[in-house]
Amino acid sequence: MIKTPAIVLVKPQMGENIGMCARAMLNCGLTDLRIVAPRDGWPSAPAEAAASGAFDKGVVARLYDTTADAIADCTYVLATTANTRDMVKDVFTARESAVRLRAETGQAAVLFGPERTGLGNEDIALAGGLVTIPLNPGFTSLNLAQAVLLVSYEWFTAVDTTAPAQFRTGGAELADAAVISGLVSRLEEEMDRGGFFRSEELRPTLMRNLLSFFARSRMTHQEAQTFHGIVSALIGLRRK
Repeated sequence: MIKTPAIVLVKPQMGENIGMCARAMLNCGLTDLRIVAPRDGWPSAPAEAAASGAFDKGVVARLYDTTADAIADCTYVLATTANTRDMVKDVFTARESAVRLRAETGQAAVLFGPERTGLGNEDIALAGGLVTIPLNPGFTSLNLAQAVLLVSYEWFTAVDTTAPAQFRTGGAELADAAVISGLVSRLEEEMDRGGFFRSEELRPTLMRNLLSFFARSRMTHQEAQTFHGIVSALIGLRRK
């Protein structure tokens, strides 16, 4: 069984940000939150308020004095930073980091630095690799919880099987080609009666476009019947 990576917040400054990180973690199925020397102390009422119940629904927060203590049981550690510094290390995007984290059989962890300064060199030195998030080069500043969410989301979706696109009908039956063709044929008949076609040369192109329009609409059978009803009502108005 794959262990979920720990999220390690190193010297976070605001309780609200810790709470929002917990919320982002649980959105993505992560529950192991490790907090190193928070500036405003722990436990934190602002963190609880900002977590929207994440601490009650699964996120377990543990407090540590140092980063080394927080990752003592970890076999693979990544550090998030916008600056790759001058150290010799592998550098991954958040998406690639998810692949590496998923492949780790031991306990993995991802380090996130303080809101104002980010991780220091001493903490980065403890990591086996770095995670950078490609952003606008002119503005790479991320809120702490945003950074946690991006990394957590990539980890979650690395094995997610949700279809990239879906079309939902709410149980309604889709109109088949025969129903669509019948609707278009009826429209053509009524357009003829109403004198719509002033140039027979344009009829084939116009009707082909109309058929294409309805074919790609993926209308339901009920919607097709509604169109027939509309046509019937318009015919009635025309004959009055």
